[in-house]
Amino acid sequence: MHLWRATFPLCLLVSAALPAAATSAWGFADATVAIQAKGSGINGGFKEPLDSKKPLSKPIAFTNVDSLRVILTTKEGSSSKRPHQAFLMLKDEKSGLDVSYPFTVKESGKARVELTQKELPVQFLSLAEPIDAHVVIGSFGESEGYDSSVFKLKIERDANVPLPTTETSRYGKLPEIHHIFKDSPSNPPIVITLAFTAAVAATLPVLAIMWLFLGANLGHLPTAMKSAPLPHFVFLGSLFSFEGLFFLYYTSWNLFQLLPAAALVSVVAFVSGSRALGEVQGRRLAGLR
Repeated sequence: MHLWRATFPLCLLVSAALPAAATSAWGFADATVAIQAKGSGINGGFKEPLDSKKPLSKPIAFTNVDSLRVILTTKEGSSSKRPHQAFLMLKDEKSGLDVSYPFTVKESGKARVELTQKELPVQFLSLAEPIDAHVVIGSFGESEGYDSSVFKLKIERDANVPLPTTETSRYGKLPEIHHIFKDSPSNPPIVITLAFTAAVAATLPVLAIMWLFLGANLGHLPTAMKSAPLPHFVFLGSLFSFEGLFFLYYTSWNLFQLLPAAALVSVVAFVSGSRALGEVQGRRLAGLR
């Protein structure tokens, strides 16, 4: 009985502490902040480890030739994990102005962010006091997010370089864009056109000779025109119409004018051509060809 009375308060304290222990929180480990000047080499510049519970005691100088790099491993409780959001937030406590830069985070929790003065708002470049650098980590679930200042950044500018104005910053008005469109395609010189026309016309006698060689008989022309004059005339007319359409497209028409007319002539050529070939087939079956 005395043992129960002695252990009962202890059991109550343990049971009350269990929910608090079961709820984990986000944080980070293995973190470093580095400032590397241009041309300083891989191991040159400033490098300091970061503590998730205590910010650095001295501000970090950041000039216009430096590159700021923060590397850390995000953790949920004691396990490394990739959060839904992780970013470095620079904040001026006096004005309340802040800007965030997202970390590039791998599935293992390895995170990295790197920036230069060119990526800072122009309002930050004129500040005399250091600004706070916060690491913000959060995700879905019941785990508490992390948001704390880890170091202060002292922005130092070259006195010989003028301070950018709002008009030249990334938040300012951009210059007007004037679009320059390409000129419409023009026809080739008339000499080239005549040369190709002559080359095509020179093949017509060759085509006529090949027709005679393959057994074409012009003596059947009166019979064909007597049996089915309309299909033959319309079919030949549609072929010449195609040539006329191509000539108009070459000289003045555009593609949207050519396509409807070519579609109409194609239908006429298909219908009349099938009737004309039917008449030719009839003569072939009758033994006239």
